[in-house]
Amino acid sequence: MAPPVDPELLDAAVDLARRAGELTLEHFRAPGLQIDRKADGTPVTVADRGAERLLRELIAERYPDDAVLGEEEAASPGTSGRRWVLDPIDGTKAFTHGVPLYSTLVALEDEHGPAIGVINLPALGEVVYAGRGLGCFSNGAPVRVSDTSAVDGAYLSTSSFSHWDEDALLAVKRAGAHLRTWGDGYGYALVATGRIDAMVDPAAEYYDLAAMPVVMAEAGGRFTDLAGGDGAGGGSGIATNGAVHDELLGLLGT
Repeated sequence: MAPPVDPELLDAAVDLARRAGELTLEHFRAPGLQIDRKADGTPVTVADRGAERLLRELIAERYPDDAVLGEEEAASPGTSGRRWVLDPIDGTKAFTHGVPLYSTLVALEDEHGPAIGVINLPALGEVVYAGRGLGCFSNGAPVRVSDTSAVDGAYLSTSSFSHWDEDALLAVKRAGAHLRTWGDGYGYALVATGRIDAMVDPAAEYYDLAAMPVVMAEAGGRFTDLAGGDGAGGGSGIATNGAVHDELLGLLGT
């Protein structure tokens, strides 16, 4: 069994996410915010680039031997056996529309696998975070997933219904789930804190999901891809309170 992560590393990760989040707030709802388009057509702003640059500089200063993978810059190699995974603004579309549900995501992996996950919600003043073997917390208070036992009546969120298979969407609806779109990192934070029961991302990048396995595990929930595989590398994500996970996977596989 993997050992608990160093609590000082968890504190450092939370500090990194908070500082990057503060930078994003300098640009949030700013008049004249320029929105560029990346090669894949997704939006990016000076806040995305600036927050990742700050994170990388702080990591290089504190942990110069650690590797870094982020959304906005090329990967940086390391020699320590640890890797930071960064998404400076998860939910850039929400950010550029003035919606306060975007997040700054920071994850740390070590030789044992997922070690730390941080979901910082700068515009809401909330940070949900977990360290392997240390528990899951929201602004310092321990949190846990819900005790909902069935999809019927469960609250399910997603970043967008655009990527859903229509048959899967209809199956989940007919099963009695309450469907919402409180998505991106915010949706995972809601699951970890027991405010909703499931979060589904049919299509997502690694840096969108890297923080979620340890956050869900430490909150008493479960995280897989839509094929039921563990980890954040499957190109999709489903986080639940654990009790509804298998039933939901079955519905999504229709």
